[in-house]
Amino acid sequence: MSDGDDERFHLLLTAGGRPVMHGWWGKQPTAEHQFLSWIGSWGSIDGARLVLTERADDGERMLASWPEGT
Repeated sequence: MSDGDDERFHLLLTAGGRPVMHGWWGKQPTAEHQFLSWIGSWGSIDGARLVLTERADDGERMLASWPEGT
């Protein structure tokens, strides 16, 4: 995976198990900033869950989730 990949970090917001919105970023600091921003903006939605993942050559790995432990 190249460092210049604009779709390396994926952020997904779900509510009630259904996708609500998502975004892709090429840089980890930007994706992490958006993760925190989305918690503040959308965390009050009933059943909201956020998952930040990183794409790699062998699949995806979770970097963060909110609420914690989900």
